[in-house]
Amino acid sequence: MVLTDLIQSAQARHLTILGHFAPKAAHGLDAGVKALVLLGPDEPVFWPAFKDSPEFRDGAPDPMDRWSARVIGAWAAEMGATAYFPFGGPPYAPFYQWALASGAIWQSPIRLLVHARAGLCVSFRGAVGLPYALPEPPAQNSPCDSCTAQPCRNACPVSAFDGIGYDTASCHDYLNTDAGADCMTYGCAARRACPISQGFGRLPEQAHFHMRSFHK
Repeated sequence: MVLTDLIQSAQARHLTILGHFAPKAAHGLDAGVKALVLLGPDEPVFWPAFKDSPEFRDGAPDPMDRWSARVIGAWAAEMGATAYFPFGGPPYAPFYQWALASGAIWQSPIRLLVHARAGLCVSFRGAVGLPYALPEPPAQNSPCDSCTAQPCRNACPVSAFDGIGYDTASCHDYLNTDAGADCMTYGCAARRACPISQGFGRLPEQAHFHMRSFHK
């Protein structure tokens, strides 16, 4: 299956290919994996499709992870590939390092990952390790290189991002307050401040879903 076929197959499952790379031994993938393809939600069509899924409707915990395991797992089996997921640990698959290896996703000034189409709203539903190689992707520059304002640096109401680490305790404490309702309802203020994120198409309802999952 060539890359254009993979893109179409991913879209048929309401997913998008965020990047791919030829793994090396240091990436910790199974033997025989010649290419790793990183998968995220295809916005804005992903959320309505997910809401119509049995995982969303059954009321059981972790519906999006279970949807991902079912859909990506079945697709990988069809292709004779191996499915990987950012959940289910510990240990957890090193999606952050894999993302950087793709050359299509970068570390932002606040150290969250940033993508050329998704901005700071980039997220992973899984990955597939293919038993065949894909063409090397063209070189790209991080969108942060040309973002002179870098509004993500100062958008967090409690300065949880200092460019070195992420103060999760301050973040959670803020979300417990009335003032934190904005982030809980519409998503992380720092992620929303990214100019690319603003045009990505993630619906507020989905942002609220992720914030509830993060803050539970």
